[in-house]
Amino acid sequence: MSTTQSERLRKLLEPLVSSQGLDLEEIAVDSVGRKRVLRVVVDSDTGADLDRIADVSRELSAKLDETNAMGEGEYTLEVGTPGAERLLKEHRHYARAVGRLAKFQLAEGEELVARILTVDDDGLDVEVPGVKGRKPTARRLAFGDIDRARVQVEFSRKDKKDMKEEEEA
Repeated sequence: MSTTQSERLRKLLEPLVSSQGLDLEEIAVDSVGRKRVLRVVVDSDTGADLDRIADVSRELSAKLDETNAMGEGEYTLEVGTPGAERLLKEHRHYARAVGRLAKFQLAEGEELVARILTVDDDGLDVEVPGVKGRKPTARRLAFGDIDRARVQVEFSRKDKKDMKEEEEA
């Protein structure tokens, strides 16, 4: 049974990433001209700041050099986080997105934009924003009903403190 380079790299690098308190979310090896780029995406429940990214990047680079896992050719190592509009694939991704707005592509073809309120083992409770002055509505989504989900960027979202102040005024 053959394993891909990405699978071999995951087995090699995941323990190092875990030792830094991070989750290894993704590994991709891409060719850019004659060079190769190894992209490693890490995250955690508390996020990953630049210092943690730099630390894990140094450790991964040393391990890759020590084991020659990328072969003799030149390559560039890029370590980062999933980004603002991250895909939600694993249970932990949904749990990290509580309070965030997400776009869901549901199994029956429906597309839904809703705020994630709670996550449990079976699915999630969301709040669908009201349209044209209507109140938001609650909805339950089972994980099996979700084909694809992605966090949405919100530029003008009010935090809880701002909403409380408006209610009191």
